Amino acid sequence: MEESVKPGLRIREGDCVVLKRDEVFKAVLVLRRRKVIFEKQWFYLDNAIGRVYGTTFEVSSGGNLQPKEKMEETTTETKEAGTDNRNIVDDGKSQKLTHDDIKALKDKGIKGQEIVQQLIENSTTFRGKTEFAQDKYIKKKKKKYEAVITIVKPSTRILSTMYYAREPGKINHLRYDTLAQMLTLGNIRAGNKMIVMETCAGLVLGAIMERMGGYGSVIQMYPGGGPVRAATSCFGFPESFFNTLYEFPLSKVDSLVSGTFSSETLPSEPEYNVPVEEESNGSLDEKQTLTQETEEESSTEAVMESNETEEQETMDLVAEDTEYKETKEKGNKENIREKQRKQQERRRKLVETAALLEQKNADGLIVASRFHPTPLLLSLLEFVAPSRPFVVYCQYKEPLLECYTKLREKGGVINLKLSETWLRNYQVLPDRSHPKLTMSGGGGYLLSGITVTAEKVQSNASSLEAQKIEEPTSKKRKLQELHC
Repeated sequence: MEESVKPGLRIREGDCVVLKRDEVFKAVLVLRRRKVIFEKQWFYLDNAIGRVYGTTFEVSSGGNLQPKEKMEETTTETKEAGTDNRNIVDDGKSQKLTHDDIKALKDKGIKGQEIVQQLIENSTTFRGKTEFAQDKYIKKKKKKYEAVITIVKPSTRILSTMYYAREPGKINHLRYDTLAQMLTLGNIRAGNKMIVMETCAGLVLGAIMERMGGYGSVIQMYPGGGPVRAATSCFGFPESFFNTLYEFPLSKVDSLVSGTFSSETLPSEPEYNVPVEEESNGSLDEKQTLTQETEEESSTEAVMESNETEEQETMDLVAEDTEYKETKEKGNKENIREKQRKQQERRRKLVETAALLEQKNADGLIVASRFHPTPLLLSLLEFVAPSRPFVVYCQYKEPLLECYTKLREKGGVINLKLSETWLRNYQVLPDRSHPKLTMSGGGGYLLSGITVTAEKVQSNASSLEAQKIEEPTSKKRKLQELHC
């Protein structure tokens, strides 16, 4: 079966993968002989290269990963269980094995599954517990002593769950169900031309790129000096996906709308750095020649034998210095050329992005940032075509209420909705399915709507006003005729 698996479903060196243990996730890069620490365990991912995604590994001695063999579970008929737990007292004396004994078992290299089995056999109260309590006990001990991890392929759901559990502040407390609502309300699909403004470490951008599948174009609006795409890099997209990704600074939106945009106004490297370096190098050369001359004058006063050796040493040092200076100058020139090339490429890409925005035919707009949504939405809606959806996320509802009233006053949008998603996890097990005791307090709020052309709305409104004005004039004429 493994030979027929596609290459994209196998773990390769340089891939970004997600380590999973129970409900805990961590994104790492697969590199040989690189130590990875996950859930108080350290190991190497060398043995995982070439394996299929979804494989479960067990950490052996020396930090090596070994694929875990599937063990047959014991049937419920062989289990001995009590009727209730009323006679069980938690006094800490039910376990015969001490901490030193368990540590000795670990030092011998005994696997976690065998340690759990010995804990069960040396427990005086295990057989008196109910079947549910026994399962809970085994699950708890496995989590503590079995060093088992699963390597899975990154996806939107896995990465959003990971970020929300580990670092929710980096994604503005955007929950995975709210992100799914955004993708649905925004009508994200292949071939779209989407505008994205987000400060969620690139998670929303990556989710949109994943759903579009490399078809269409995505324009990312970013604040500051450059976009942040930490979460986007965790998806492991191929290079073709990034060919359809464009970026544009928010500081240039007003100039683009007014028609005064120019790529020459971008912050660039100062050109006076090059001559300054050359002048400083020249002054250093002069100082070094002066010091060499003084050294030669002082050396002539010394003994001839020592003079010859000193002159030879100084000549060697001068030769080394000149070689070092030449290599340094070459390196500086190459760095300057590389910077200039990157800057020209950036300007070319920026001009292409500006041309795409000036068409004002985007198929949708997604906003999920820590900034106030009202000015962002009002300025970016200029680039969206009519009859296209837009979605705005905010952790709090008050900014979205203000945005809602502004859009109502301005017009040009219909079907405005302010919603909040509600999520509760359930435990589904035989005879004990129930909602989990802990749940998320809130996943943020969404403001969604559809754009329409403002000209037609204004013309219809003006015609209605004209009808209202005409009606009283006709009534006045009738009244004048009656008086005559």
